Amino acid sequence: MEFETKAIHVGQEPDKTTGATITPIYQTSTYTQEALGKHKGYEYSRSGNPTRTALEAALASLENGKYGLCFASGLAATSTVLCLLKAGDEVVTGNDLYGGTVRLFNKVFSNFNIKFTYVDGTDPKNFEAAITPKTKLIWLETPTNPLLRLSDINTVSQIAKTKNIIMAVDNTFASPYFQKPLDLGVDIVVHSTTKYIGGHSDVIGGAAITNNSELYTQIKFYQNAVGAVPGAFDSWLLLRGIKTLAVRMKKHAENAMAIAEFLEKHPKVKKVNYPGLKSHPQHELAKKQMSGFGGMISFEIKGGKEEAKKIVESTKLFALAESLGGVESLIGHPVTMTHAEVPQEHKDKLGITDNLIRLSVGIEDINDLMGDLKQALG
Repeated sequence: MEFETKAIHVGQEPDKTTGATITPIYQTSTYTQEALGKHKGYEYSRSGNPTRTALEAALASLENGKYGLCFASGLAATSTVLCLLKAGDEVVTGNDLYGGTVRLFNKVFSNFNIKFTYVDGTDPKNFEAAITPKTKLIWLETPTNPLLRLSDINTVSQIAKTKNIIMAVDNTFASPYFQKPLDLGVDIVVHSTTKYIGGHSDVIGGAAITNNSELYTQIKFYQNAVGAVPGAFDSWLLLRGIKTLAVRMKKHAENAMAIAEFLEKHPKVKKVNYPGLKSHPQHELAKKQMSGFGGMISFEIKGGKEEAKKIVESTKLFALAESLGGVESLIGHPVTMTHAEVPQEHKDKLGITDNLIRLSVGIEDINDLMGDLKQALG
């Protein structure tokens, strides 16, 4: 079954009771049991809900995974995966990550005596060099937020396997339409389903997907024990969103490519970060491990913070807003928005500068989007 078909049908069979074509919203917290210990697979909606079950099955299929688990947010998914660790364990991770992930690592889980080592994720050898006997997890984000850097998923996964280390990849930027880390040897794929999977900027959610039955059993236990699960309506909204994921991702990528090429030639633009450009230092790796380049772009302008501020506040169609992956185009200033809490020395080292602007390119008409950027850039 192909991706587009799975997105519409897997886990979403007609309702057995009514024949409803669309999965119902099972808006219930509890389930009546026929007798003590005798029920129809559901007892309490924190532990399981039929709408959520449908979503988990659908998402697993899109990543070519066996098991899917859904959460109340992307950070809830990340937090629950980190529950696999114990005090004294170490994590090796790429140094270019979403600001919320850095905050979670540095200000929450580090308090539980878990050590996080950050390396340049563009070179697999850096991960191998940072591994110690205490390393239990390698965490990748690729492409990264906001610099669109890539890690060689397959090579790093082979390193993890030889050391018997769990490897997880945040696949939010690429979406399962353009990249399938499980096929490249990864143990766990994590998503903020708020973004491309939801696709309409109207729901918060997260997911973790795996082919490993032992990891699934552990994470599912923590999903229930910690309780950061999505409600039935949120699950239903995400099911609705994934039905059009394929057609949306094609348009996101088509628009982003055109805009990246336009920005690269603009006299006020210093540098463009987009894996689809031949100028991207990892363009060949992108072609190898991705089937498309996505809808995210970041670029540096000639000038400083004030010039960047002027541009992000001058667009009419690109909304100045947090988040990404919706049908509408968004523009942001990472230093003051998504990565505001990342330590300044860390931002300086990475190149997250005052003149960096991030775009989440939507699916509007490309001529309208191009015209908006032209007038904002001046």
